[in-house]
Amino acid sequence: MLITRYAKIVMVACLAAFCLLVAFDNITDYGTNYLFVQHVMSMDTTFPGNALMYRAITNPMLWNLFYWLIIAGEAAAGILFLAGAIRLFQMRHAPGAVFNAAKGLVVAAALLAFLLWFLGFMVVAGEWFAMWQSATWNGQEPAFRFYVTVLAVLIFVSLPDGDLAAAEPSPASAAAKPKPARAPRRRRTDKGRRRTDSERGERS
Repeated sequence: MLITRYAKIVMVACLAAFCLLVAFDNITDYGTNYLFVQHVMSMDTTFPGNALMYRAITNPMLWNLFYWLIIAGEAAAGILFLAGAIRLFQMRHAPGAVFNAAKGLVVAAALLAFLLWFLGFMVVAGEWFAMWQSATWNGQEPAFRFYVTVLAVLIFVSLPDGDLAAAEPSPASAAAKPKPARAPRRRRTDKGRRRTDSERGERS
């Protein structure tokens, strides 16, 4: 159905808006989430005396580097989601095989977003830097909401789309449609008739 294709396009566009807005906020309000990166990487709010403190990074240059990598990932995912939504919109009336083939940008965007919020926040920040131990700078729950939403949209978008059903003409349009002209009938003459036995006798 066409409405299913429009639903997929709108959901992908919403993910694009989210990623791009997050990247924009981090650039225009750089200091707020920079503190988050600083405290997570320096591990200064984890459990006192934990055995994982050897992983802490206290170099401000590396804090900025990792923060800019996060912003770049958010922006790239947003751009890919936006490009994917535009591509699907352009192919919305195409045959099912063509529409399905146009989903590649959405898959790439979802992969990048998953790597950012699951690998980056849940694995690297959450486990390597022990973010889960921090009562103040724990971003695991928001990250979980982000990548689960991305996965849900990806699953929905990846469902195969068939060909759109041909629209049936309405009664009004069918009545207004001119009927095809009928070929004129040929009138049979005596020359085209088979002669009867009586006619043969008269002419013999």
